[in-house]
Amino acid sequence: MTTPLDDLGVRLPVLAAPMAGGATTTDMVRAAASAGSMGLLAAGYKTPEALQAEITAVRAASVPFGVNVFAPNPVPIDTEAYRRYAAAVQVEANRYGVTLPTGPVDDDDAFDAKVDLLRSEPVPVVSFTFGLPAIDVIRALQKAGTTVVQTVTSPQEAEAAAAAGVDMLAVQASVAGGHSGTFTPDRMPASVPLTELVARVTEAVRLPVIAAGGLATAADVAAVLRAGASAVAVGTVLLRADESGASATHRAALADPSRTETVITRAFTGRPARGLRNRFIDQFEASAPLGYPAIHHLTSPLRKAAAAAGEANLVHLWAGTGFRHAAEKPTATILTELAG
Repeated sequence: MTTPLDDLGVRLPVLAAPMAGGATTTDMVRAAASAGSMGLLAAGYKTPEALQAEITAVRAASVPFGVNVFAPNPVPIDTEAYRRYAAAVQVEANRYGVTLPTGPVDDDDAFDAKVDLLRSEPVPVVSFTFGLPAIDVIRALQKAGTTVVQTVTSPQEAEAAAAAGVDMLAVQASVAGGHSGTFTPDRMPASVPLTELVARVTEAVRLPVIAAGGLATAADVAAVLRAGASAVAVGTVLLRADESGASATHRAALADPSRTETVITRAFTGRPARGLRNRFIDQFEASAPLGYPAIHHLTSPLRKAAAAAGEANLVHLWAGTGFRHAAEKPTATILTELAG
């Protein structure tokens, strides 16, 4: 199947996935393009002005690239549940002299402003995750010449995205690191191997697929491409790359032989995400309420302070199941090796 990636000149079918929170850098996106691949900037948690600066920096290199945007899909939280959880987490924050928000903070990550930016200064690719944007948003971006990609985690979500008119799908398995892109964060989709999920989605809809989740070796990539994906996207294996912006604490944890397990947790952000198991998850998962972005904003000051102090047990160590393959190499080398 011919895809919009072909039209952009992308010849390496292993893309650099967008990782919000600082791991994806403009250097990483440029490096991916130098290998014949493509990277996507992560708009999440950035101001529109910061995103615009990153777009300008990558555009100057005259390479194909994309931008990933969090689509609004808030998970409401009960105020009393929030206060109970905040009081418990504050005990840990006291160690760093950090005061956490006392009430829920809600926002949509400046969604409208970011869409306005991407309409006025079009980029080659825009992908959405967490939810399906309104059809008029999709149409406006396409009219501006942008390829629209939607993250989905099930055939049902794929069918909804196809009906909305997107150009491509990013099919994410549950073994992926970081946040799940599910439309229903209160109920995760069934855990299905990525090859099977790709086969189900490509049977359900006639759209090209970028597959993601747990891909750590050339054999993994080859199997998913054989299953029907047009390309794959990798994130966890790039966290220790030369161009990664991941914190030193996160990088060290990925290589720590004592960390042997990843789990899905809502303790850090109130939305399901996969990371290395640590003390924070063990201590707070059972009591953590669903509630995004309220819980994200609650724990963020503690997480930043702990990362700066090198305390990995209080940090969101996002990682997929293939984290052992994350290596200290150039991004271009990692992507090329995965392409086999």
